[in-house]
Amino acid sequence: MTTPDEFLNIDTPENVVFGYEVVGIGSRFLAALIDTTIIGLLLLAANAILILVLLGGFNTLESISGFLIALLSLISFAFFWGYYIFFEMQWNGSSPGKRQVGIRVIRGDGTPITLAESVIRNLVRLVDFLPGAYGLGLVTMFIDGKARRLGDLAANTLVVREQTAVSLESLQKNTTVPPSVASRAPGKAEQEAAKWPVEKLTEADIQLAESLLQRYNDLPNGFTLANQILNRLLERMEIGVNPIRPSEAIYAIKRIVQIYHYDR
Repeated sequence: MTTPDEFLNIDTPENVVFGYEVVGIGSRFLAALIDTTIIGLLLLAANAILILVLLGGFNTLESISGFLIALLSLISFAFFWGYYIFFEMQWNGSSPGKRQVGIRVIRGDGTPITLAESVIRNLVRLVDFLPGAYGLGLVTMFIDGKARRLGDLAANTLVVREQTAVSLESLQKNTTVPPSVASRAPGKAEQEAAKWPVEKLTEADIQLAESLLQRYNDLPNGFTLANQILNRLLERMEIGVNPIRPSEAIYAIKRIVQIYHYDR
């Protein structure tokens, strides 16, 4: 069984490793409870409106009982299935319940979920729900090492903890750096970084560096990741040899971000 807050490292094509916090059963259950409650309220409202509309054209419910049952069943399936697909596409893998808990769905390679994966994982949700209350899905999540239900296995998706977004505006005013990084006095790494042609970097390069600074203390592979990202930045700036010791990489990255925003 997977434990909450287990980290999964995913290599990108640029040879940068990102750590994702894999969500355990507890957080997923809470998110599902919220979403199921919302779906139930929506269905209750939709069914009430439908019955009132149909009663306007018929004298009694008995005369349309078969048609009504079929229609209500169709609406229930559409809500139960379409609800998740709609929000996962609109909210980058989140639903109202997931957003409330702070989790989202991603593909197995760490990229955002697409319509194909969303459709597959939510169609299989009907199987996960058997024989009731996500019985089969819970068993699968207990067995799987990444707490995936059958829908996740079929679509190759994961549910991970949502990372805090970094605001470029706030970073320009005051670069947010974890305490272990900010408390250190300036040293050789910062002095070396001040000489580098930071203007050669792109906005995407700086966003990558900012993401590392924001999450460094929470990443189990922060030390390795800092060195990989610094090497990538040095390559962008056409600096052939890395003059910074691996243990100082995070401070050089901090200085690069500060210089980049200061020059703008």
